[in-house]
Amino acid sequence: MPGPYLDERHEFPRQRINRAPSPVLAVVMPWLLVMLGSLAPLLPLIASAPVVPPLGFLFLMAWQQLRPGLFPVWAGLPLGLFDDLFSGQPLGSAMALWSVAVIGMDYFEARFPWRGFALDWLLAALVIAAYLALSLQVANLAGGATPLFVLAPQLAVAVLIYPLTARIVGAVDRFRLIPVRAV
Repeated sequence: MPGPYLDERHEFPRQRINRAPSPVLAVVMPWLLVMLGSLAPLLPLIASAPVVPPLGFLFLMAWQQLRPGLFPVWAGLPLGLFDDLFSGQPLGSAMALWSVAVIGMDYFEARFPWRGFALDWLLAALVIAAYLALSLQVANLAGGATPLFVLAPQLAVAVLIYPLTARIVGAVDRFRLIPVRAV
């Protein structure tokens, strides 16, 4: 009769049954990761053009693609408000654009439930490009006068860094679903 499952790193048996993920970690971690990404404009980076990608938005897109339905449809509103407070955009721009993006991603998920990495990356690139262009237009309506080509470095960095943000979201997703509490 085989004995209890022994972990290679420890000599004591590890209980595998009767464990469940922490409900606090499972619910709070996605929201915290998106909010942490929204704090990226606070990084001490000096540049003459925008190069820091909208990390909060990238994390939101990655969560929407990895775990569709994890965020409620209205999640773009409070997360966009948090992003507006730290990004310097006019208040309400990210709230509206993130809400439209979440609704659009949910619609796309319903139409194409089986996708590959290339289609996910293409969809994310299109949504990121639309988000950045519309954010610039909203900022220009609020009194700015920036041409669209200035966004090229930020768009390139955002599209190229998206797979890394998806990997980070996958690692955080594995962490948040670790069985830690006894049922």
